[in-house]
Amino acid sequence: MGKLGQSSFRRILLSRILLLSVPILLVGEYVTYKKARSGLLETARQNLTESAVRKGERIEELIAALKSNLMVASQASVLKSNSSNQNDQKFISQLATQLPTKIQCIQLTNFQTSKVIAGTCGDLPLVSLPPNLWAEKQTELLPDLSNVYVTTLIRKNPINNDNNLSDQNQFQLILSAPVYNSAGQLQNVLTIKSTLTQQQRDLSGSLYGDTVVIDQDGTILEHPQKERQGKNISQEKDASRLEAIVRNAISGQQYFLHLSDFEDDGVESVVGYSAIHSPLSKEQNSKWVILAVASIDSALYRLNEIQQVLLILTLGLIAAILLATLYLSRDLARPLEQLGEYALNVGKDRSVIKISPTFKIRELNQLSESLDSMVGRLTIWAEELENAWKEAQTANKLKNEFLANTSHELRTPLNAIIGCVRLVRDGCCDDREEELDLLQKADDAAIHLLHIINDILDLSKIEAGTLSVVLRPVDLRSILKEVIDLQMVHINQKGLQLLFTAPEQSITVQADPAKLKQVFLNVIGNAVKFTEKGSITVTTTLEAIPSKQTNNNNYWVLVKVKDTGIGIPVEEQKKLFRPFVMADGTRTRKYGGTGLGLAISRKIMALMEGTINLQSPGVDLGTTVEIGMPIVSSGFFATGTTESPTDNKAEIPSVSER
Repeated sequence: MGKLGQSSFRRILLSRILLLSVPILLVGEYVTYKKARSGLLETARQNLTESAVRKGERIEELIAALKSNLMVASQASVLKSNSSNQNDQKFISQLATQLPTKIQCIQLTNFQTSKVIAGTCGDLPLVSLPPNLWAEKQTELLPDLSNVYVTTLIRKNPINNDNNLSDQNQFQLILSAPVYNSAGQLQNVLTIKSTLTQQQRDLSGSLYGDTVVIDQDGTILEHPQKERQGKNISQEKDASRLEAIVRNAISGQQYFLHLSDFEDDGVESVVGYSAIHSPLSKEQNSKWVILAVASIDSALYRLNEIQQVLLILTLGLIAAILLATLYLSRDLARPLEQLGEYALNVGKDRSVIKISPTFKIRELNQLSESLDSMVGRLTIWAEELENAWKEAQTANKLKNEFLANTSHELRTPLNAIIGCVRLVRDGCCDDREEELDLLQKADDAAIHLLHIINDILDLSKIEAGTLSVVLRPVDLRSILKEVIDLQMVHINQKGLQLLFTAPEQSITVQADPAKLKQVFLNVIGNAVKFTEKGSITVTTTLEAIPSKQTNNNNYWVLVKVKDTGIGIPVEEQKKLFRPFVMADGTRTRKYGGTGLGLAISRKIMALMEGTINLQSPGVDLGTTVEIGMPIVSSGFFATGTTESPTDNKAEIPSVSER
């Protein structure tokens, strides 16, 4: 409902229409329409002609690929050997899934008896081959594509035992290749059946065109309407133009014609055409004519849109003339300025006061209300987009860091392996000792690469919930000694000091020995990697935790690995146990790694009912990693005169620094 004193915007607009501009605009629209129609037909001519050429090239490529794959398959050792029919059938079934195009049938038949040995489409042979087609004795070692025999099949009546009813009236290509046994004697024939094209109706406005294939003698080999396949073009309503197309294409011309009732009854079609060599004949003059057929409506599909654009343009020009007049009026110019200022200020400051809908024109009041509502919605969407953008930036940063680290970690050992192996292969070593040294370096790099791949696979198993552990009593002392022995080479190479003495008594925990060893290798390996000077301290303590179910204590063993390395910023420590996450990439990139070690270690410790935590005072202040596990028994506290500790923590007497 409009308020009193307001005038309709439409009434004001209509009162200022200049009738003299309408005839001029209509004449201009008509001239533009005729020009657009001729331009669209010219575009259709070019596109359909190019489409026909591309269709011909794709058909030739398809046939060449079928020949090549068939000849390669006929040279398979399975077919050459006198294997069982079961092996032949298995090979044929695998071949059907590996060929690069849709194959409807594959058969292996005996050349002499025409009996099907193996196949995917029944016991009847696909084609009857002429005698003396191939030499009885193989004379060439390399496969010759000219030995592939090509014929066609147009099925006009359905066969009852054919499971694929969609093949009715469908043009099919039959290719056969000889199979010689290991003695070079012609034994079998490998035959495949495939449709020449996969017909798909064009979308509205598409100028790709439907595919039609016509033999040189006028036989329609391929057509979107399957009932027309096998007919001669002389039976078509527009036979004279079709015959002209065949003559022109065979003579090497590529052009464009109009046809009537060739694609759909009562529908005019436009056709582009070209010619290719017929695969059914070895004579160069034998041709197939390839047509790209589209309806005239498809060729002129954009004409309706042009009409609409012209109409909109006409109305727009009329509106522009009126708008120029209306802008001079006081009732329209000022409100529009206010709305424009409001819209501009909203983009600069979200706290702009809403504009009051107090204009005299009803539509402008509605526009102001809609604008306020839209600004409110856009503000909410902007906040959501901003949050989503921040999350996307964080995820993208993590992804880039992971990809950069992983590619470097994978490339480095691969380059080392390739370099060492090539030096040995090319005889660049002076003696056997140098060869063994290079091979050892290649082996070390391969083991490093294997560890990286194992980390990635372990993480994928963890994410899929398929990683499992086999728990059994394990001596923690022996695991620690073994891991430290493995790391001693790296520790000595970097000149670091190791402060650790193995416990004098065994500490039995319930764990998977391989997985527990993996955790210690990750933790101690990180300590060695990120420490350039100073020491690495490994201590083992026992913690007695009161049980909630019983009055007894549960005993945990805590292994602390402390280094004097580069440390970790406090704000980065919370995210280190997430996959693919490392500390500040600018500091840690030179040390390598994928950021998976701690994430995998935490998952493994959780599966073994243990814990792993990390603490660091800050950058360049070292890092301490604490690994905790429940022990099976605490009998070592009762040896000699030592009894179970009364406090919650007790350091094992056998652990000391050196």
